[in-house]
Amino acid sequence: MNELSEQDLHNLAMNVVGEDLQKQGYEFLGVNSQLKRNPQFVALKNKKLHFVIVRAISYPDNPVEYDVVFMETIKEHANKFNARTFYAGVGLAHSEDYEKPLTKDSQYVVNYNGLQ
Repeated sequence: MNELSEQDLHNLAMNVVGEDLQKQGYEFLGVNSQLKRNPQFVALKNKKLHFVIVRAISYPDNPVEYDVVFMETIKEHANKFNARTFYAGVGLAHSEDYEKPLTKDSQYVVNYNGLQ
């Protein structure tokens, strides 16, 4: 069945957010796709530094909800670099049955509302 690993799901989320950032005109200075390494994207836009935290969220969890305490910690770190901090939650689910796990062969749906 080849169920996707946590790293595979994270990579899918990274691709979704990365494409969105590119379309918005961000220039990537650093990309970290390893799990639990933050921020995932360090990028410039309009000469301003941005830190972006990416999370792959499986159904039924809400991709808009995030750990406020963790994000405050990241924000404090970003402030040292005069950077703005954003959260990007990407909801991922099996397209035929949201309750099924994603596999390498399955189609999936994405719930991504942009940067928060």
